[in-house]
Order: sequence, then C-alpha cells, then structure tokens
Amino acid sequence: MASVVIPFVICLAVVLLLVPIMRRVAVKAGFVDRPNQRKIHSVPIPLLGGAAIFIGVMATMIAFDGWTDRTLSLLTGGFLLVCIGLTDDWYKTRGKDFAVWPRLVVYLLVSTVPLWYGLEIRGMTNWFDGGAYYFFPQWMVIAATILWLFSLTNMMNFIDGVDGLATGIALISSLTLLAASLYHGQEGTALLAAVLAGGCIAFLVFNFHPAKIFLGDAGATFLGYALALTAVDGAFKTLLVPVLALGVPILDTAIVFTRRFLENKGLHKADKLHTHHSLMKWGLTQTQTVSFLYLIGVLFALLSIVSLLLFS
Repeated sequence: MASVVIPFVICLAVVLLLVPIMRRVAVKAGFVDRPNQRKIHSVPIPLLGGAAIFIGVMATMIAFDGWTDRTLSLLTGGFLLVCIGLTDDWYKTRGKDFAVWPRLVVYLLVSTVPLWYGLEIRGMTNWFDGGAYYFFPQWMVIAATILWLFSLTNMMNFIDGVDGLATGIALISSLTLLAASLYHGQEGTALLAAVLAGGCIAFLVFNFHPAKIFLGDAGATFLGYALALTAVDGAFKTLLVPVLALGVPILDTAIVFTRRFLENKGLHKADKLHTHHSLMKWGLTQTQTVSFLYLIGVLFALLSIVSLLLFS
C-alpha cells in the first residue's frame, strides 16, 4: 500500500499545478467549448483539461514504473487519443463537429496497442465449473482485448456531459481497481490505478460544478482507455470485477444504444438520451444529477469488491 501513496500524491500535485496553466493557455488561445442547443453550459469553457491529466499521469508513471509494457501501452495509446481528441476539441472551439470516422479509426488502432506490448485478456474464470480458469484461443484473446478497450474508451467519453461526472466516475472506478489489484498483489497495476485516482481528484477540484475547465474528448477518452488498460493488466481474472467497477459508463451506454435503436437513430449520433440528461429533465440540478450517479458508481464499486472477495 505504501508503494502507491507517493505516486498518488505526486500525480495529484502535478495535475493541480498544471490545470490552472492549461486553463490560462486555453482562454488566451480561444480553445474553449462553445455552447449550443445540445450543451448544458451557457458560457464558453476551456478545453485543455485532458492535456493536464495526460501529462501528469504519464510523468508520474514514467518516474515510478519506468519504461514497462504497461507504461508504454498507456503512453502510445494515450498520445494518439489526446492528439485526435484535441483535434475534435479544436472543432468544438469553432462551433463545428469533427467527422466521426477518423476518430473511430484512431480508437480502433489504439485498442490494439496493448496487444503490441503483450497486455491482453488471456482468459476468464468459469464459476459454473468449480472456478476453473479457462484460457481463450488466440483469436478470442485479440477480439476480447480490442472490444473491451474500444468500448470503454468511447463509453467514458459518452458520459462526459455534466460537470464532474466523467472525472468522478473515473475516480470511483480507479479506486475500485486499486483495491482489486492490491488484493491480488499486483503492484504495477495498483500503481497505475493510484496514479489515475490522484489525477482525477486533482482535476475534480476544477471540474466539479460550476466547472472552470473541461476534460474535452482528449481527456475523457484517455481516462476511458487508461481504466480499460488497468483492468486488462490486473482485474480481468474475474469478469464481474472490472465490469462492475466500470458499471456506470457501461450501463449508460447500454441504455442509450437501446433507446437510439428503438427510435431508429444512428448509434454514433450525439443526442440528449444519456442518463444524466434524463435525470436533469426530471428536475434534478447538475450537482444532484452527478451526486446520484456517483452513488450508483459507489454501489457498483461495492458489488465489484464483493464479487472479488467471493470469487477470487
């Protein structure tokens, strides 16, 4: 436990220092998210928060984990996501939408990155067969790894629609994965989870309602990818642990895609069908909406820990 405390504190401090700098740069450069009929905010908000988290997390991981396969996977995939995310965010500063297909191509490419470094979902515990661990054939290893990473990268981005929501849910998920990795004695995975938690806490200081800066696509996709990678690196021995740890974005995406399908809308089209939109339509404020979804996230986290204790 002591080995993750210092990296946690350092990442928290670095992000705390970087966010005000990035905010000033964004304001001076006009790199701000402009309101439209789909957005909840009514004034332009700086968009370089994701860059601050990426720099803080990577600097801490390189310092404490070195150039391991885990850090290289995070750096390579994260850099590509931040680049395409900042491009998408730049279009937002001009009141435009960036085409979806370039993003999807990059997301798919990034989802293969951990496989380059040997990080993959190799199998799963089957509790219907006495808890035996089954190894997947190679084609399934590749498919499961790519599907998991691609899905979570997008899902975290989907829920980033209310001040503090994506950052707070990422914090809850990273702490859950931290507990799982410490339980299994996976020091490297615990380090990554702790660093992510530190970065999220620091950013939440500026991102909770009323937000002074946004994650942007760059930050939300990076957090989704980093959490998915953390799960692949450590928690995927039992399916319930990572799925429940990331239950809020998974559940929200399932609900939204079902509603879009039933209403014959494109699955990739942005709209106001997300859970946070529905809660606000029912009369909840932004703070109440986020607090309620935090509570759901904590309940999923507790279920994840229970499943870890019962099935590991």
